Amino acid sequence: MVKINGELLDKAGCSVTDILADMGTSGQRVAVELNESIVPKAEYSSTFLKDGDTMEVVRFVGGG
Repeated sequence: MVKINGELLDKAGCSVTDILADMGTSGQRVAVELNESIVPKAEYSSTFLKDGDTMEVVRFVGGG
């Protein structure tokens, strides 16, 4: 089990890219933090979650 945006999910073994696709955020501007470290976009497909990991996804929203 991993915690994604505060929710426990059975996503251990999935890549960051897979999780973003499941969340419907593919192609959107997002920042990903895994265990309190920012994951560079170039590493999304090669970064896999393990049991006990905590991931936060932040979407950028424009406004004025």
